[in-house]
Amino acid sequence: MTTEPPKGFALAEPGTAAIGDTALQEALAVAYQACDRAREEILPRYRRVAVETKSDGSPVTEADLAAERVIRRVIEESFPDDAILGEEFGAKNGNPAAPSGRRWIIDPIDGTIAFSRGIPLFTTLVALLVDEEPVMGVIDLPAVGDRIGGVRGGGVWRGNERLSISDGPSLSDALVCHGDLFCFDLAGMRSVYDSMSHAIPKLRGYTDAFGHLLVLSGAADAMVDCDLNPWDAAVTRVLAAEAGGICWVRERESGSKLDLVFGSPPVVQAIGNFI
Repeated sequence: MTTEPPKGFALAEPGTAAIGDTALQEALAVAYQACDRAREEILPRYRRVAVETKSDGSPVTEADLAAERVIRRVIEESFPDDAILGEEFGAKNGNPAAPSGRRWIIDPIDGTIAFSRGIPLFTTLVALLVDEEPVMGVIDLPAVGDRIGGVRGGGVWRGNERLSISDGPSLSDALVCHGDLFCFDLAGMRSVYDSMSHAIPKLRGYTDAFGHLLVLSGAADAMVDCDLNPWDAAVTRVLAAEAGGICWVRERESGSKLDLVFGSPPVVQAIGNFI
């Protein structure tokens, strides 16, 4: 079966950016430490925090800000020369005197709407890019006590359990996740959702990185997630292949918006017929 992506999409591949295995494991350990610290800021505020609206219309809470501050602090203490891009505090350039091509991508609370409504399916995302190629990623579920992570060439893990994407049932029996419908509209992909809704009985709106975790751990078979920001997609771009799946990526608006289709290769390929 071919895994050729539809027109406009590209296959997310492991890449060849220079970073050794030891450096990858060190970065993963720091990402785990950062997520531990973020939990300490997030959980005491869960269901006890006011919500504000940012200039782009998206919600933000004190927990988002506090969590990103501590994540940045942990990274800066371990890798002071690295660049950082976070959803709440923007970009920090790396040390020009020590160019490494390394950039951390942070989303302190992916799923702020869920967080603000007391739904425990929000996540923390931390990824490392080298020369703009994702090489490490972590998805943390603070309120559920779940976490998966991995590095390029090292697989995807939940503790000591190595995870894999599902074998891929037929489309009529697949569990396929999707994001919000207005995001399909923004991406010009509403017809894709309409086609899936007729062809896939178990099409479910497990949104945000919670849906990504379900696919990467084999609980769901594929996901279509549209109109993402770079910090929403970096982890999945590296972990999908490491879990034995494929990830198709479409960049829009000069790369500031991304559309993803990822999961079990046969299921993703079947969804590709709707694009």
